[in-house]
Amino acid sequence: MFYENYYGGMNLIWWIIWIGLLVWIFAIPYDIPFQRNKKSSPLDILQKRFASGEINKEEYYEKKTIIENDLSGLS
Repeated sequence: MFYENYYGGMNLIWWIIWIGLLVWIFAIPYDIPFQRNKKSSPLDILQKRFASGEINKEEYYEKKTIIENDLSGLS
């Protein structure tokens, strides 16, 4: 009877919508806010450089005071 076009019409549109939604959720997670695109603050970058040994203790504290003074001036 009416089952010959069962996979056409509105049912096909819903399949496309669901597949598109699943692709958006699982294959493109970088576009979801607050998931993976967190930007590092200048202090975070400085701490990573100190932890990896790129800069020594004196440089770390010198640059940290400069960054903190700059950030306090913005508030």
